[in-house]
Amino acid sequence: MTTQNKSGRARLHLIVVGRVQGVGFRFSAYDEAKELALAGWVRNIASGEVEIIAEGSRENLQMLAAWAHLGPPSAHVTAVREEWGDVTGEFPEFRIR
Repeated sequence: MTTQNKSGRARLHLIVVGRVQGVGFRFSAYDEAKELALAGWVRNIASGEVEIIAEGSRENLQMLAAWAHLGPPSAHVTAVREEWGDVTGEFPEFRIR
């Protein structure tokens, strides 16, 4: 599996576990992703977790992953599952779903 193309861009899929819904996690993730110039989306999922798919520079994606382990002050993250992949270019911007 290739995790980075020649442009240095990659795709990151995160599942964030813990007290991450109802604490402003999606809005904070949105702000973080926008600041890091990433494209993709964030959403709550029925299991009580938060899902993030983001594309951009590998360095900025690593910063987003590091942030996701902490989240906003009112969150309590217990685990983050990461899956790296190739950029698809399907996202024009970052959004909250």
